[in-house]
Amino acid sequence: MILRNLIVLLLASLIAASFTGCKKKPRRPNPLDTVMGAGAGAGSGSGFESLQAGDFESAEDVLQVRSNDPYANAERGLLPTVYFDFNSSAIKASERAKLDDAASYLRDNPSSKLVLEGHCDWRGTAAYNLGLGDRRSNSVSSYLKTLGVSDSRLVTLSKGDLDALEGATEAAMAQDRRVEVNVLK
Repeated sequence: MILRNLIVLLLASLIAASFTGCKKKPRRPNPLDTVMGAGAGAGSGSGFESLQAGDFESAEDVLQVRSNDPYANAERGLLPTVYFDFNSSAIKASERAKLDDAASYLRDNPSSKLVLEGHCDWRGTAAYNLGLGDRRSNSVSSYLKTLGVSDSRLVTLSKGDLDALEGATEAAMAQDRRVEVNVLK
């Protein structure tokens, strides 16, 4: 009798488990909702406000529009890149001198602005990495403001993991965790 009850209980458990199934894999967000959605970048007239998710069929379409970004022509490599630790938006003490140089550059070039472009390595979801890239660029912006740089001369953007190489080595991933300090003249 006990064996029969045990078999019935086991069968009921197996049937219940078969109906629950596996959790669905989370859907990656639409690039429009994260890359160019409300609150992205500086939020001041980037020209993307009128775009809707239905306007695009793929992520490539979104990237094509981003290539028309008014900040895409910023001068790259003039100022040093700021690097971050894994899963962090805190500016390391060793990186602060680079931002001191950026503040000096702006003092010497009063008509220039900086585009602070946040990047992440490939680990994490697209939405998380876009948020982390945003936190990194805002961290750099906040630090520059403490050095006397006006908010009107700083633009923050997040590229998340768009430029990261999936499955990269630890050394390559360390290079992906950065904020590029680009100059708009």
